Amino acid sequence: MPTAGFGGSAGGTSVRGSVGRLLIGSTFDTRHARTGAATTPRGVRRAVTGHARSRTVRDVQRSARGPTQRSNRRRRVATEASLAPVPPNPSGAGRPVPELDSALVERWRSEGGELVDLMARARERLGGVAAFLLGPQRTVLVTDPQAIQHVLAQHPDRYVKRSHRARPLIGDGVLAATGEAWKRQRRLLQSQFTGTGMRRYEQRIAGAARTTAGRWAGYARTGATLDVAEEMRRFALDTIWRSLTGHPLDAGTERELTAVGAVVAALPTLPADATDAHEAVAANLARIDAVARQAIEAARHGAAGPDGPGLLHVLLDAATTRSEYTDRLIRDELVTLLVAGHETTASTLTWLYLLLDRHPEAREQALACGVAGSPQRREAVQALVNETLRLYPSAWILPRHAAVDDRLGGYAIEAGTDVVVCPYLTHRTPELWPDPERFDPRRFTTPGGRPTQPGAYLPFGIGPRACLGLQFALRESTVLLEHLLPAHTVTFQSVPAKAAYSITVRPDGPTPATLGAA
Repeated sequence: MPTAGFGGSAGGTSVRGSVGRLLIGSTFDTRHARTGAATTPRGVRRAVTGHARSRTVRDVQRSARGPTQRSNRRRRVATEASLAPVPPNPSGAGRPVPELDSALVERWRSEGGELVDLMARARERLGGVAAFLLGPQRTVLVTDPQAIQHVLAQHPDRYVKRSHRARPLIGDGVLAATGEAWKRQRRLLQSQFTGTGMRRYEQRIAGAARTTAGRWAGYARTGATLDVAEEMRRFALDTIWRSLTGHPLDAGTERELTAVGAVVAALPTLPADATDAHEAVAANLARIDAVARQAIEAARHGAAGPDGPGLLHVLLDAATTRSEYTDRLIRDELVTLLVAGHETTASTLTWLYLLLDRHPEAREQALACGVAGSPQRREAVQALVNETLRLYPSAWILPRHAAVDDRLGGYAIEAGTDVVVCPYLTHRTPELWPDPERFDPRRFTTPGGRPTQPGAYLPFGIGPRACLGLQFALRESTVLLEHLLPAHTVTFQSVPAKAAYSITVRPDGPTPATLGAA
């Protein structure tokens, strides 16, 4: 992205087969949209901010001229929205949501535009609640913190999740579940990721971090090249596997679990039909199912791991009193936790090292804070993670569907409307985050360095469906960095030119590097 000098829009992946299908489902019709070639760093910067700045509100008004009163009304609302924050909900039916002019959408399409580019244009021209059309489907984009609070935290019953495009992989796991089933599943797992539940995983996180640190020491001794993204994937997968089963990840299981990454990579291009989608990845799903079956049987009949029972044992215990916890649902929860528990952390840590490659002073500043293990050092390391998550949030886009008519920031939202919250763009809003493209961890350690209103910073979402493992993810990231940052410098031989947007936003390409002495 612009700050790091890497790709940062939709990254050359087809909108028709990627972002809309994967994260929003068939209700977000992107059949008439496409994206272009890989984005260069300069091109990415222009995509996120420059296009919207190159034309004024007056230009938008001129291009939006039409004979109808409705178009005039939209034009006036667009001007108001671009100059003022979203107002509180008034009484009455509400104003129409300002809509990006169709001529701009057509220009975006003809240029081979990227989805993040289109959303950035809508936000910067129309404000924190804006609409655009892709084919016949109208989508409302939400980036204003107050409106985000309304959608995700205050009225989640009005803005609901639809069928998850990762369902072929995660089945009915908590990430895809809805309604009362989701409430029951969430309640069981939530207790494992807070307070006493989190303390139980400290030794497992530390064990995985020590394993990674030992492997890096070997790379440093030999001067061998490592792939940072792959190393972070191995660490995060080992951590969640220890937490699930109580055992370190063995080489055979790790090899079979590469099927998870293969399915995740295929999700953007899967057919919309559920049966066809399943068939397209059937071989890799069979490998994943085999690993899950073996893990369930080992937890049911085998000895506990060196750090005691894991999350899988919690699920098996639930099955003794709750009939819905069949082996199939336990498998779905296991795979959901595997995917959510390592994809996001691995991406965050990879981005962090890519950012430090361009901003080595940030590493030096963090290591200058206190001594190893001190609260000051931990706060500084956490700030590195927080700022990385600002630029590359784990939940970069949060799709919802309006279940009822509603008013959002004074605007009328009709039942059936697709509503997309985009933390990625909220985190890059200059009015909230001055100089938003700059990587500056001090935002999180300096009083007044960051906005305080709810909804301005939401790398894991907010509200009842916020990521339940966010404390786990933050803790494992800081523990690993406390091992690696003081020991090694990382020099990249090449960096990806763009980002890939799927379940997470991740560097799209290899990240070869060598290690030096700190």
